[in-house]
Amino acid sequence: SPAGRCGGLEVHAQINTSTKLFSASPVGFSAPPNSLVSFFDASLPGTLPVLNKQCVEAAVKTGLALHCSINTKSFFDRNTTFIKNRYACSFQAGYQITQQRRPIAVDGMLTYSLLRGKKWNQVMRKCVHIKQIQLEQDSGKSLHDDVQSQTLIDLNRAGVGLMELVMEPDMCCGEEAAAAVRELQLILQALGTCQGNMSEGQLRVDANVSVHRPGEPLGVRTEVKNINSIRYLAKAIDFEIQRQIDVLQRGGTVFNETRAYDSKSGETIPMRDKEGLQDYRFMPEPNLPPLVVYVDEASLPAGIDASQAVLVEKIKEALPELPSLKRDRLVQTYGILPEHSYTLVNEDGLVEFFEAVLKATTKEPRKVIGWVTNELLGHLKQQDLSVSQSLVSPSALAELLELQEMGHISSSAAKQVFQEMTRSSGKTALHIIQEQDLGLVSDSDQLHNICQRVVDSHPNEVHAIRSGNKKVLNKLMGLVQKETKGRADPVLVRTILQEKTL
Repeated sequence: SPAGRCGGLEVHAQINTSTKLFSASPVGFSAPPNSLVSFFDASLPGTLPVLNKQCVEAAVKTGLALHCSINTKSFFDRNTTFIKNRYACSFQAGYQITQQRRPIAVDGMLTYSLLRGKKWNQVMRKCVHIKQIQLEQDSGKSLHDDVQSQTLIDLNRAGVGLMELVMEPDMCCGEEAAAAVRELQLILQALGTCQGNMSEGQLRVDANVSVHRPGEPLGVRTEVKNINSIRYLAKAIDFEIQRQIDVLQRGGTVFNETRAYDSKSGETIPMRDKEGLQDYRFMPEPNLPPLVVYVDEASLPAGIDASQAVLVEKIKEALPELPSLKRDRLVQTYGILPEHSYTLVNEDGLVEFFEAVLKATTKEPRKVIGWVTNELLGHLKQQDLSVSQSLVSPSALAELLELQEMGHISSSAAKQVFQEMTRSSGKTALHIIQEQDLGLVSDSDQLHNICQRVVDSHPNEVHAIRSGNKKVLNKLMGLVQKETKGRADPVLVRTILQEKTL
């Protein structure tokens, strides 16, 4: 039976610029239909494309971050397949401007990681090859009105700059594809070249899926189009792999077709047959000269202003700290666990929050990480808030942790204070402690009396401790903490109970 599985991805990333790829039309989400359209976007006669330099810089930056070779000379092409095979109203000109013969970046590598193990604490690193990164136009949007049996066209998105990243078929399941796209999303966001908001269509994935028996060539592939969720990507690929295996095991044939993922049913469904659509037709774009970028200022020809040129080395020098390097630095610098570094990096702004807390407290990083990933992040997830929307600032959390570290409150009381801080940004930790009388009870006589009452009322536990079962002492400590509402000094309580149960 088919055992080998293979999948390549085509990722369309919307370039983070204020204007479109070839026109000065603004880029915006959910604007009124056809309100962000220039004459060129509408393909009116006599209009010509003017290349957006920022889009070129974004493509070069992304290529460098993914270890690609940058082509100092690349070309634009017209994809005229739309004229031959189907009239696509979303491309008013009847063709798409893209890069086919020689794209701007080629031969890259994306390293991503999978968390495995019962506690998700084993990191497995894998690589996927990047075949190319090309610049191209986005299409307009078709809006189908079933009531009036008509299709309306919104050209706001037409001409928006895209980077298409073509990944080689190096992944074998949905989990790997999802991890690779998530890592790519983090890289693009760190670079600032794409905001990566999949719900707004800023990152869309086409998955090419095929199965084959070990040692045999790749089988017939299907393409699952326009997946806009990492979770759905994993499910769509895994379903399609199993569907193809089932078809072959029944003696059937897998057809080369385009399919869509139905999130409600969890299945892929046919869209159109690709057997007759393989004759893709490209021609050089006559209205655009070759796209030339330069290595550095020294390579600029005489008479070219450096401010108007795209300089590869200058972009390379300004690359930010990328997610993989950031995770390694966090582990090495602070001694935190690798899985914690993934949690920090995966949440926008959480690394900065964590490091800001560390600067303002003497508490060990391994203890601070628990507060940030469990208490803070848990609260934010529950309330569907981002890190930037947190009512608890890094300095406020640092103050609370410092009070705990100095022995003014117990760990359980500190969690009570934190919960109160999430409800009111105006109250400091010290104010809440004083207001609710949550300070640590360290009065020796008072704790002696409470511990004596607990010991007297639990003779069986005392007998067990005296018989050598020291773990039972924790139960007595819990009872003391319950009576003091978590305010008792745990070190002092343990000492007193050990004395009284000898």
